[in-house]
Amino acid sequence: MLKSSDTYVTILYSTYRTIAGFLISCFAGIILGYFCGINKFVYDLFNPLIGIIRTVPVMSIIIIAIMWFRDTNVPIFVAFLMCFPIIWTNTVSGIKSTDIKLLQMCKVYNINKLRIIKSVYFYSAFSYIKAGMISALGLGWKVTSAAEVLSLPKYSIGRFLYDSKVYLEIPDLFAWTFIIILLSILFEKILKIFLRGLYD
Repeated sequence: MLKSSDTYVTILYSTYRTIAGFLISCFAGIILGYFCGINKFVYDLFNPLIGIIRTVPVMSIIIIAIMWFRDTNVPIFVAFLMCFPIIWTNTVSGIKSTDIKLLQMCKVYNINKLRIIKSVYFYSAFSYIKAGMISALGLGWKVTSAAEVLSLPKYSIGRFLYDSKVYLEIPDLFAWTFIIILLSILFEKILKIFLRGLYD
Protein backbone atom coordinates (compact mmCIF):
# COMPACT_ATOMS: atom_id res chain seq x y z
CA MET A 1 0.00 0.00 0.00
CA LEU A 2 2.84 2.42 0.85
CA LYS A 3 4.19 2.02 -2.69
CA SER A 4 0.97 3.41 -4.18
CA SER A 5 0.52 7.19 -4.61
CA ASP A 6 -3.24 6.72 -4.08
CA THR A 7 -2.54 5.79 -0.45
CA TYR A 8 -0.94 9.18 0.26
CA VAL A 9 -3.61 11.11 -1.64
CA THR A 10 -6.27 9.27 0.36
CA ILE A 11 -4.50 10.03 3.66
CA LEU A 12 -4.21 13.69 2.66
CA TYR A 13 -7.93 14.04 1.86
CA SER A 14 -9.07 12.20 5.01
CA THR A 15 -6.69 14.31 7.12
CA TYR A 16 -8.09 17.48 5.54
CA ARG A 17 -11.67 16.47 6.37
CA THR A 18 -10.83 15.55 9.96
CA ILE A 19 -8.79 18.68 10.68
CA ALA A 20 -11.32 20.95 8.93
CA GLY A 21 -14.21 19.61 11.03
CA PHE A 22 -12.06 19.78 14.18
CA LEU A 23 -10.92 23.38 13.60
CA ILE A 24 -14.45 24.60 12.83
CA SER A 25 -15.69 22.94 16.03
CA CYS A 26 -12.87 24.56 18.03
CA PHE A 27 -13.61 28.03 16.64
CA ALA A 28 -17.38 27.75 17.19
CA GLY A 29 -17.08 25.90 20.52
CA ILE A 30 -14.61 28.33 22.10
CA ILE A 31 -16.39 31.51 20.93
CA LEU A 32 -19.88 30.30 21.85
CA GLY A 33 -18.59 28.66 25.03
CA TYR A 34 -17.11 31.98 26.15
CA PHE A 35 -20.42 33.83 25.75
CA CYS A 36 -22.33 31.00 27.44
CA GLY A 37 -19.81 30.99 30.27
CA ILE A 38 -20.22 34.68 31.10
CA ASN A 39 -23.94 35.01 30.36
CA LYS A 40 -26.48 32.73 32.06
CA PHE A 41 -29.27 33.60 29.60
CA VAL A 42 -27.13 32.59 26.58
CA TYR A 43 -26.07 29.42 28.44
CA ASP A 44 -29.69 28.46 29.20
CA LEU A 45 -30.55 29.11 25.56
CA PHE A 46 -27.87 26.82 24.08
CA ASN A 47 -27.48 24.16 26.77
CA PRO A 48 -30.57 22.09 25.73
CA LEU A 49 -29.45 22.18 22.08
CA ILE A 50 -25.94 21.00 22.97
CA GLY A 51 -27.49 18.24 25.08
CA ILE A 52 -29.54 17.06 22.10
CA ILE A 53 -26.50 17.08 19.77
CA ARG A 54 -24.52 15.11 22.36
CA THR A 55 -27.15 12.36 22.62
CA VAL A 56 -28.08 11.93 18.93
CA PRO A 57 -26.53 8.69 17.54
CA VAL A 58 -23.59 9.25 15.21
CA MET A 59 -25.15 7.10 12.48
CA SER A 60 -28.31 9.23 12.50
CA ILE A 61 -26.23 12.38 12.03
CA ILE A 62 -24.24 10.78 9.19
CA ILE A 63 -27.39 9.68 7.35
CA ILE A 64 -28.97 13.13 7.74
CA ALA A 65 -25.73 14.77 6.54
CA ILE A 66 -25.67 12.51 3.45
CA MET A 67 -29.10 13.92 2.52
CA TRP A 68 -27.94 17.52 3.00
CA PHE A 69 -24.35 17.71 1.74
CA ARG A 70 -22.04 16.50 -1.01
CA ASP A 71 -20.27 13.24 -0.16
CA THR A 72 -16.92 14.99 0.43
CA ASN A 73 -18.44 17.47 2.92
CA VAL A 74 -20.38 14.91 4.99
CA PRO A 75 -17.34 13.83 7.10
CA ILE A 76 -16.45 17.49 7.80
CA PHE A 77 -19.96 18.26 9.04
CA VAL A 78 -20.10 15.09 11.17
CA ALA A 79 -16.66 15.76 12.69
CA PHE A 80 -17.74 19.31 13.51
CA LEU A 81 -21.03 18.26 15.09
CA MET A 82 -19.45 15.52 17.20
CA CYS A 83 -16.44 17.57 18.38
CA PHE A 84 -18.35 20.80 19.03
CA PRO A 85 -20.16 19.73 22.26
CA ILE A 86 -16.86 18.63 23.84
CA ILE A 87 -15.13 21.94 23.08
CA TRP A 88 -18.19 23.96 24.15
CA THR A 89 -18.64 22.10 27.45
CA ASN A 90 -14.98 22.40 28.41
CA THR A 91 -14.84 26.08 27.47
CA VAL A 92 -17.96 26.88 29.53
CA SER A 93 -16.56 24.95 32.51
CA GLY A 94 -13.25 26.79 32.21
CA ILE A 95 -14.83 30.24 31.92
CA LYS A 96 -17.07 29.55 34.92
CA SER A 97 -14.03 28.49 36.97
CA THR A 98 -12.48 31.99 36.63
CA ASP A 99 -11.59 33.53 39.99
CA ILE A 100 -14.26 36.11 40.87
CA LYS A 101 -11.79 38.11 42.99
CA LEU A 102 -9.49 38.44 39.99
CA LEU A 103 -12.37 39.82 37.89
CA GLN A 104 -13.27 42.27 40.68
CA MET A 105 -9.66 43.46 40.80
CA CYS A 106 -9.70 44.04 37.02
CA LYS A 107 -12.87 46.08 37.43
CA VAL A 108 -11.33 48.20 40.22
CA TYR A 109 -8.22 48.94 38.13
CA ASN A 110 -10.30 49.51 34.97
CA ILE A 111 -8.45 46.86 32.92
CA ASN A 112 -9.23 46.75 29.19
CA LYS A 113 -11.95 44.17 28.34
CA LEU A 114 -9.91 42.51 25.60
CA ARG A 115 -7.05 42.04 28.05
CA ILE A 116 -9.46 40.55 30.60
CA ILE A 117 -10.71 38.07 27.97
CA LYS A 118 -7.20 37.00 27.00
CA SER A 119 -5.33 37.18 30.30
CA VAL A 120 -8.06 36.25 32.79
CA TYR A 121 -10.88 34.28 31.18
CA PHE A 122 -8.94 32.30 28.60
CA TYR A 123 -5.91 31.82 30.83
CA SER A 124 -8.24 30.35 33.46
CA ALA A 125 -10.08 28.21 30.90
CA PHE A 126 -6.99 27.16 28.94
CA SER A 127 -6.42 23.81 30.71
CA TYR A 128 -10.10 22.92 30.19
CA ILE A 129 -10.01 23.93 26.50
CA LYS A 130 -6.76 22.01 25.99
CA ALA A 131 -8.24 18.81 27.44
CA GLY A 132 -11.37 19.27 25.35
CA MET A 133 -9.41 19.79 22.13
CA ILE A 134 -7.29 16.68 22.67
CA SER A 135 -10.39 14.55 23.36
CA ALA A 136 -12.25 16.06 20.40
CA LEU A 137 -9.38 15.43 17.98
CA GLY A 138 -9.29 11.72 18.86
CA LEU A 139 -13.05 11.49 18.42
CA GLY A 140 -12.78 13.43 15.15
CA TRP A 141 -10.69 10.71 13.49
CA LYS A 142 -13.21 8.04 14.51
CA VAL A 143 -16.34 9.83 13.34
CA THR A 144 -14.72 11.09 10.12
CA SER A 145 -13.80 7.53 9.17
CA ALA A 146 -17.32 6.33 10.02
CA ALA A 147 -18.85 9.12 7.91
CA GLU A 148 -16.55 8.27 5.00
CA VAL A 149 -17.62 4.61 5.15
CA LEU A 150 -21.25 5.63 4.60
CA SER A 151 -20.83 8.68 2.32
CA LEU A 152 -17.96 7.12 0.25
CA PRO A 153 -16.06 10.18 -1.04
CA LYS A 154 -13.70 9.34 -3.90
CA TYR A 155 -10.47 9.68 -1.93
CA SER A 156 -11.09 8.59 1.66
CA ILE A 157 -9.88 6.03 4.15
CA GLY A 158 -13.53 5.16 4.80
CA ARG A 159 -14.02 4.09 1.17
CA PHE A 160 -11.08 1.69 1.45
CA LEU A 161 -12.47 0.35 4.74
CA TYR A 162 -15.79 -0.23 2.98
CA ASP A 163 -14.08 -1.96 0.05
CA SER A 164 -12.16 -4.16 2.50
CA LYS A 165 -15.46 -5.29 3.99
CA VAL A 166 -17.13 -5.91 0.61
CA TYR A 167 -14.19 -7.84 -0.88
CA LEU A 168 -13.18 -9.47 2.44
CA GLU A 169 -9.68 -7.96 2.26
CA ILE A 170 -8.83 -8.42 5.95
CA PRO A 171 -5.13 -7.37 5.63
CA ASP A 172 -6.23 -4.08 3.98
CA LEU A 173 -8.79 -3.52 6.73
CA PHE A 174 -6.14 -3.86 9.43
CA ALA A 175 -3.64 -1.76 7.44
CA TRP A 176 -6.04 1.18 7.06
CA THR A 177 -7.12 0.88 10.69
CA PHE A 178 -3.45 1.03 11.70
CA ILE A 179 -2.97 4.13 9.53
CA ILE A 180 -5.90 5.87 11.28
CA ILE A 181 -4.39 5.04 14.68
CA LEU A 182 -0.98 6.40 13.63
CA LEU A 183 -2.52 9.60 12.22
CA SER A 184 -4.55 10.11 15.40
CA ILE A 185 -1.46 9.70 17.61
CA LEU A 186 0.67 11.93 15.36
CA PHE A 187 -1.80 14.82 15.24
CA GLU A 188 -2.52 14.53 18.97
CA LYS A 189 1.22 14.97 19.67
CA ILE A 190 1.37 17.94 17.25
CA LEU A 191 -1.63 19.52 18.98
CA LYS A 192 -0.07 19.04 22.44
CA ILE A 193 3.18 20.68 21.29
CA PHE A 194 1.24 23.60 19.77
CA LEU A 195 -0.89 24.11 22.89
CA ARG A 196 2.14 23.81 25.17
CA GLY A 197 3.79 26.73 23.40
CA LEU A 198 0.64 28.83 23.17
CA TYR A 199 0.69 30.23 26.72
CA ASP A 200 4.44 29.87 27.44
